[in-house]
Amino acid sequence: METVTMSTPDIAEVDQFRCRVDEIFQKIDKLEKKVNEVEQFYLNANKKKKSSSKGNSIREEQDKGRHVPSIKKQQQDASQRESTAAKRMQELMRQFGTILRQISQHKWAWPFMQPVDVKGLGLHDYYKVIEKPMDLGTIKNQMEAKDGTGYKNVRAICADVRLVFDNAMKYNEEGSDVHLMAKTLLEKFEEKWQLLLPKVTEEEKRREEEEAEAQLNIQLVREASHAKRVQAISNELYEVDTHLEQLRETVVQKCSCLSIDRLDQQSF
Repeated sequence: METVTMSTPDIAEVDQFRCRVDEIFQKIDKLEKKVNEVEQFYLNANKKKKSSSKGNSIREEQDKGRHVPSIKKQQQDASQRESTAAKRMQELMRQFGTILRQISQHKWAWPFMQPVDVKGLGLHDYYKVIEKPMDLGTIKNQMEAKDGTGYKNVRAICADVRLVFDNAMKYNEEGSDVHLMAKTLLEKFEEKWQLLLPKVTEEEKRREEEEAEAQLNIQLVREASHAKRVQAISNELYEVDTHLEQLRETVVQKCSCLSIDRLDQQSF
């Protein structure tokens, strides 16, 4: 059997081929990871779209050709949006303050202006009956707090005002003076609250729409970013394919030369 020995140049070429192949496989491994990440992103995006509201298809039509703001622009818009919304909420809280002041000035409001003097009145079972004590004075102080511990929205204040009178009616028997006073003031409060409620509802709807808009912009930025990654991956795949084709041509050429050399040797 004829043995074929490889010269030093041949060995060097084989090593060179091996290095090039290794480099290509490394690129392929990296590309596989990138492809998996992109596939996972779009898989999650599709799940979110399927679980969203019925009006999503209409929104998708509206979003076609939509300008995608930059991340920096989104951050600036978010800051401006929060600042503006905070001012609108402050105005609603100011109007609520007027309601609270009117209720507090009522002739029957005095029992509810300070925390219940549980010890002084000997109400030993008060904390067993009332889970969360509340009074109008505490509400007023929390509305005026400047250290960040105050109310953040009007509905939270409304809930506490109701709690003041609900607690009083819960602890004091129906027909008692305090029960009657609390029931009367609660009815007056609800009448005034109903006048402010449309503005509160409008603000909440506006905030919800703004938040949805912000989330949509974030999603569009992510999709645009991944679209660029897809394009980059496509370019890298083309580059790998080109390298593989060059290797194939080189291998075919070397094999052809090797066959010719063997034929020449046999002719001698």
